[in-house]
Amino acid sequence: MSAAAENPPAGTSATATATAPDPVVEERVRARVITDDPLYRAIPVALRFVPAEPLAVRIVFPADLSPEGTDNEWVFPRALLEAGLQAPTGTGDVRVWPCGRVQAVVEFHSPEGVAVVQFDIAALRRFLRRTNAPTAAATR
Repeated sequence: MSAAAENPPAGTSATATATAPDPVVEERVRARVITDDPLYRAIPVALRFVPAEPLAVRIVFPADLSPEGTDNEWVFPRALLEAGLQAPTGTGDVRVWPCGRVQAVVEFHSPEGVAVVQFDIAALRRFLRRTNAPTAAATR
């Protein structure tokens, strides 16, 4: 699984203010990779929100899952993750849907194949609540 197509190179820009940047919101969670095997594989995943990109969230998979040996980061709309906790949503590279009352599935499509990953909805909701705090403060 590779996120190269989903992640254009980040541009850098200088800010004119001397204030400190808003802190990145990061939550480490355990997710389950869903395969044909009846046993699932639990993996550590980082959910990340960068206040400079208030409409996006990032899901970062550990380097040992990548053929390149680097962290694999997927960036997609925060609204997609929020909506996918209620009903199936998404087209293209990332799709999200609830799976029962306590879990959600995020499906990642890349040229190398498809990865289906299951998360606890409570962890995703907690992360999304934390991402609202910096956004709300910035819009006041």
